[in-house]
This record gives sequence, C-alpha cells and structure tokens, in this order.
Amino acid sequence: MSTHTIPATTPHQTGVTLGENAAALVSLHGATAVIQRASAAQAAVPTTPSTATTPYGYSQAQADAIVTLLNEIRAALVEKGIIKGAA
Repeated sequence: MSTHTIPATTPHQTGVTLGENAAALVSLHGATAVIQRASAAQAAVPTTPSTATTPYGYSQAQADAIVTLLNEIRAALVEKGIIKGAA
C-alpha cells in the first residue's frame, strides 16, 4: 500500500478528492485505510414531523431510525480516523 501526502499549501483550482472511487482505501490521522462504507443503516430517517402533544417527540420507529443512523455515522467517522470515538 502506498501513502500519498498532499501539502496543505498546494493550490487546487478544482478541489481535492480523496479516493478515486468507492473501493479506494482512505483514512485520516493514521487510521487503517478502508473503502467507503455502504449500509442500509445509512438510509435517511423519514421526515415525519415531531409532535408537541402527548406523547412528545418522535414515534418509536422514528426514534430507533435516528439512533441507528447516528451510530452508523459515528462508526464511519471512527473508521476513517476523523474522530477517535472513545477516550
């Protein structure tokens, strides 16, 4: 596996792309390079509005979907080395 470093001062008129495609291995901060995650847990949460009447908040299904999505986002950020995940 080769590692390429892009200097922070390199001017790019069109931006910087990390990974040529979803199968390219990418990581940050010394984490193990991995491919792009793909999972049903990444699906958008239905946009049913929350309620201000009893019961307050979201339906159980919507709350569960929010937790599932948040956990998937956290796992992706940890896997890429963007956040540590735990102290």
